[in-house]
Amino acid sequence: MSQSTPNGQNGLTYADAGVDIDAGNELVNRIKPLVKATSRPGADSDIGGFGGLFDLKGAGFQDPVLVAANDGVGTKLKIAIESGQHRTVGIDLVAMCVNDLVVQGAEPLFFLDYFATGALDIETATDVVAGIADGCKQAGAALIGGETAEMPGMYAAGDYDLAGFSVGAVERGQILPRKDVAEGDVLLGLTSSGVHSNGFSMVRKIVELSGLEWSSPAPFAAGQSLGEALMEPTRIYVKPLLAALKATTGIKALAHITGGGLPENLPRVLPQNSSARIDLAKIPTPAVFKWLAGAGGVAETEMLRTFNCGIGMVLVVDEAEAEKVKDALSNAGETVVEIGRIEKQGDAPLLFDNTLGLAQ
Repeated sequence: MSQSTPNGQNGLTYADAGVDIDAGNELVNRIKPLVKATSRPGADSDIGGFGGLFDLKGAGFQDPVLVAANDGVGTKLKIAIESGQHRTVGIDLVAMCVNDLVVQGAEPLFFLDYFATGALDIETATDVVAGIADGCKQAGAALIGGETAEMPGMYAAGDYDLAGFSVGAVERGQILPRKDVAEGDVLLGLTSSGVHSNGFSMVRKIVELSGLEWSSPAPFAAGQSLGEALMEPTRIYVKPLLAALKATTGIKALAHITGGGLPENLPRVLPQNSSARIDLAKIPTPAVFKWLAGAGGVAETEMLRTFNCGIGMVLVVDEAEAEKVKDALSNAGETVVEIGRIEKQGDAPLLFDNTLGLAQ
């Protein structure tokens, strides 16, 4: 006697177990044009094979060193899921990887994504991949592959998780940071677009304490809901920084200001015999951070070690080249702020003057 199955037929299928192969195939068909749009020299961005190919010689490199990075989006995904805003979270995913590549002087070459969920929603997944493709185009990286994992029982209904993987290349003699970071070097900050993709566990706790909903008007952004304002994607600094590196010779080091803020990230590119002195009053702090500090009762020291607080990237620049670097970055569309200098080793790797002015 044959066994009855959930679909009323004889013989168990993968769909009965919760995995829809047809939906996965439909997703691949939908995202093919998105992936194709990220094509660049060295990659044709076709998908469907067992692995993605990239031709370093075709990309114009002579003696390259490969640089790899991977990251996720963190609990910012919870806001995307709860507010139904999936279109930009893919930009965040790309940004968190490629910004880590460019700080080593590397040009991002290609990107791969991992999308995991309990039951595949084609519309949601397409929106996410569309954002990933947008981010790849902003970074000049080809989206050459990825993985969609449908795992019933692993995720609550509607939940998904993302991971991104990127590889870049830099000519052997151009790797950052350089070893000549020294007293007197200028610290230039590139402004952030907001919270980026770090500290969202605290953001979500503050929103909970405030009693607001994602659909509530954002207290710090006129005309936007709270969810829309907080989902502002991470800024991708790749093309402006590569342009500045090509046009000038004064950039000695770069620091991507992510989790841990300035105190944890800038010291990573400084020699042991130096300190960075930063004038916090020169940092243009976006209104979102003022609201978070006020609504959550968060001290400035905690804000600085949790969020970027307005500066998403820091450059260490030779003083003689500082104006040229500023001009190159400004011409590429960046807002550049001189925030400090390198000094001989002080009491700590980072020395702060003044305050951020978080009081509203």
